Amino acid sequence: MATCDTCGNDYDKTFTVSREGKTGTFDSFECAIHTMAPVCRHCGCRILGHGVESEGSIYCCANCARHSGEQRLVDRA
Repeated sequence: MATCDTCGNDYDKTFTVSREGKTGTFDSFECAIHTMAPVCRHCGCRILGHGVESEGSIYCCANCARHSGEQRLVDRA
């Protein structure tokens, strides 16, 4: 069995997730999201979808990007 990196649960059905050179072992998607999902630069929420990105910063939506001074990003065209 392996131990979840987020909650410490010793579980026989863990899985691994890799992102940007970092790999973690988790017992649930909830724990994987808590540790691995990117965070919106403006509001701090975990980004579970595509989000929007500008000049190396990622945001959960165009509204948060606008609050941070980015004017080019839109949610819909």
